[in-house]
Amino acid sequence: MLQRRHLLGLTAGAVGTLAAPAALRAQGAWPSRGTIRLVAQFPPGGLVDTVARLMAPAMSQALGQNIVVENRPGAGGIIGTDLVAKAPADGYTLLVSHASVHVFSTATRPTLPFDPINDFTHIMQLVEAPNIILVRANSPFQTLEQLLTAAKTRPVRYGSSGIGSAPHLLGAMLSAEAAAPNLDHIPYAGSAPAMQDVLAGNIECMVDPITTNTQQMRDGSLRALAVSTAQRLAMFPNVPTFAELGYPKLTSAQWLGLSGPKGLPAPIVEKLASIIPPILARPELASRFVELQTMPRNPPPAGADFIALMRREITEWTAVARQFNITVS
Repeated sequence: MLQRRHLLGLTAGAVGTLAAPAALRAQGAWPSRGTIRLVAQFPPGGLVDTVARLMAPAMSQALGQNIVVENRPGAGGIIGTDLVAKAPADGYTLLVSHASVHVFSTATRPTLPFDPINDFTHIMQLVEAPNIILVRANSPFQTLEQLLTAAKTRPVRYGSSGIGSAPHLLGAMLSAEAAAPNLDHIPYAGSAPAMQDVLAGNIECMVDPITTNTQQMRDGSLRALAVSTAQRLAMFPNVPTFAELGYPKLTSAQWLGLSGPKGLPAPIVEKLASIIPPILARPELASRFVELQTMPRNPPPAGADFIALMRREITEWTAVARQFNITVS
């Protein structure tokens, strides 16, 4: 059961919801009047879309109401996120929130059309995805140190899903920590084209969340040199962590969460907060999360704890972006 402190202050945007019970009575008990939109702010097939489509049927069953996943990609996830920020706070528009927008876009962009904390009701973290550095199967680099040694004297290109993304910042940190100034960033419009160029030999490596690469790692077309988890992954025990290779600052993950517009009524927040942990623990979902190597925490950070994590990461990654002069106009 969620602790009371998780439910108190479940969001900075929950202030002003004291009249919520009357409003809910006026519209009927939630959810009662139609389909709930679960917005995925990235294209189909990616991490956010995958998690949204895993969660939607289970949430629909738990709530007794139809939930549809609505992809609203664009501007690095900002378009779909902004749609939810400006939606009515009635519980019928929810967001699979993502650190790439609420943390990394906040850290690297001078302005956003929303406040990443105060314009949302942040309910709960769902899962975390570690990052990996990958090379193609026939790469001459068998280890991370071989790759970094080469990058001390000649260009070694790493792809990412875009300027200001978590993989971009992690690559910049790795270059500095390893004193490998020729580890050069090549931004792409998403992970898929970066992977294609790695496989084709057009770039030497890429930094990316593990979720979208597990199949290529299993079939041997891509090989991971390091992972950003604190311990090695059970599914890929031969892949060392950045920390054990001497780069503890690269221990990190990108989270996905469940959020709604600012001012989501407390009864709706409490209902959602009560159904999510059992859903995350369902055997059929747990096995898929293991397969994707994208796992929930136990217990998942909720409410004030989720917001505190978000604020802490914004501070940390803003400092990294400033250190390496990484900005997105």
